[in-house]
Amino acid sequence: MSDTGKSTPTKLIHNRSGGRLQPTVNPPIERGSTLLMDNTDALYGEGKTYGRMGLSVHRELEAALCELENAEAARLTSCGVSACALAISSVVKAGDHVLFLDNVYGPTRRFCERRLSRMGVSQSRVSPRITSEELKDSIQDNTRLLVLETPGSLTFELCDTLALIEVCKSNNVLTVLDNTWGCGLYHKPLDIGVDISVQALTKYPVGHADAFGGAVLTNDPKLSTLVANTAEDWGISIGPDDAYLTLRGIRTLPARLAAHEKAAAKIADWLAEQPEVQSVLHPARSDHPDHHIWQRDFTGSCGLFAFYLNAQSQAQTEAFLDALTLFGQGFSWGGYESLLIACDPQLNRRTSPWANPGPGALMRIHIGLEDISDLMDDVQAGFNAMKGYE
Repeated sequence: MSDTGKSTPTKLIHNRSGGRLQPTVNPPIERGSTLLMDNTDALYGEGKTYGRMGLSVHRELEAALCELENAEAARLTSCGVSACALAISSVVKAGDHVLFLDNVYGPTRRFCERRLSRMGVSQSRVSPRITSEELKDSIQDNTRLLVLETPGSLTFELCDTLALIEVCKSNNVLTVLDNTWGCGLYHKPLDIGVDISVQALTKYPVGHADAFGGAVLTNDPKLSTLVANTAEDWGISIGPDDAYLTLRGIRTLPARLAAHEKAAAKIADWLAEQPEVQSVLHPARSDHPDHHIWQRDFTGSCGLFAFYLNAQSQAQTEAFLDALTLFGQGFSWGGYESLLIACDPQLNRRTSPWANPGPGALMRIHIGLEDISDLMDDVQAGFNAMKGYE
């Protein structure tokens, strides 16, 4: 950890292990598998012995992530879903039971139900707004882990993390929280008692839609060892180029995220006033049902939220989307570009049917770094296109 007296933006920029002896502000990219050692002791020592374990840029990225999340240990992976899978599989064994919220990232749900079952681990979905008492009733004798994501993917509910953590700790159940939306800057899960925090670095840390990465972070030495051993057993790693691009992105994360947050708040407020929109799902808005939890647990918001389009038919929805020229239709988010997709096909809710306020489709929107008025004009063009299908 660097000087705690400095602010997070300063620490993320100046946390360089090379110090002034390193001529570049970021460490060089070292592409290598075989590392030549001076002697046998070094070959079988504890230091750098093989490229897959990471070199200078990997260590510096881990240090920056630890600063971001107030973590003692970080493990890098090739993408977000691999980070979620690593965090979960590191702490469970055959015969264990896992609980996970019904609104977590789709590939995480798929991993729990498809892969854990093959590992002899049972699992159950629970409501995103599960209460403490309901969680107590859901915990079985062999329940080992609760997997959380807040706000949840696509539908943006916030769970009462503090209450759920208290129940888990009293029942010896570990917690893993996907912190991609809060990305460590606006939410600190480890500070409030979460055992393992996970991020898809592909999103805001990379910030430019040109690299993949994931991270598993913890303050518990025993859990850190379990994660590290599992990563070694499965050969999980990240390439030096992706690690470099992620580290470069983290240096500017606070400035970029502030711009995303400001623009998204303005566009969310504007959308809420449009007759073509049924409702806006943004945790930082006072009309969000979990806004009080956001105020308690978060210090900011990002550029990702959702809204319900007031479309009466599939043709209207498609006309809206096809008319957009600045908003791209593509998966992922967190880059400088704005994205907008219809996401009803991804919901796949089971514990509690998602309450659609009307006939329109659920839209997930990511506000990039374009001019706000240009983005509003683009959405308005989509609204205008809908009128031809009334």
